[in-house]
Amino acid sequence: MPNLPCITIWQPWATLIVLGAKPYEFRGWAAPRALRGKRIGIHAGARKVKRDEIADLLVRLRSDEAWTTCLRPDIAIPILEKAHTSPGILPLSHVLGTAVLGEPVRADQIVGEFGGVLNDSDRAEHCNFAWPLTGILPFEPPIAAKGAQGFWPWTAPADALDIGAAA
Repeated sequence: MPNLPCITIWQPWATLIVLGAKPYEFRGWAAPRALRGKRIGIHAGARKVKRDEIADLLVRLRSDEAWTTCLRPDIAIPILEKAHTSPGILPLSHVLGTAVLGEPVRADQIVGEFGGVLNDSDRAEHCNFAWPLTGILPFEPPIAAKGAQGFWPWTAPADALDIGAAA
C-alpha cells in the first residue's frame, strides 16, 4: 500500500480543518518544499480535547476578536458548540481526511483575510507560518492511525488514496 505524508494536529483543530472552518495550519516552520502542492493526510492526535480551549474559541469567535482565531465563524461555531457539549464526538488518533498543502506565508500576511489587524512590525520575525490547506477530502468514517510528530508516512488503505487522487 502506498504512503501518504500526514501531519498530526490536536483536536478540535484537525476537525475544523477537515470541515472547512480552518483554512490554514500554523507552525513555527515553513512546510517542506517537497510537500507543497501535494496532498497530505490530516491526522487528529491522541491528546484529549480540552473543553476550556473550546470555550475560549467560542468566546473569541463571538466577539470583535474573532479574527484572532483565523477560523471561519459561520462554520466553526456550530462544530465547537457540539464539541464543547460532547468532547468525545471528536475522533482521536484517526486520519480525518486529506488536503492539498499550499505555499506557506507568514501569518501576519493573512490576518486581514479574517478582519484582523496586522502584527506589530517589531515582532513580525516571531510570526508563525500559515500553511494554506485546500481541496479538503474528508474520510467517512475517519481511519484509525497512531500518528507522530512532524510529517510522517502513513500507509493508507488503497481506496483512501484513490479518493484523494480524484481531487
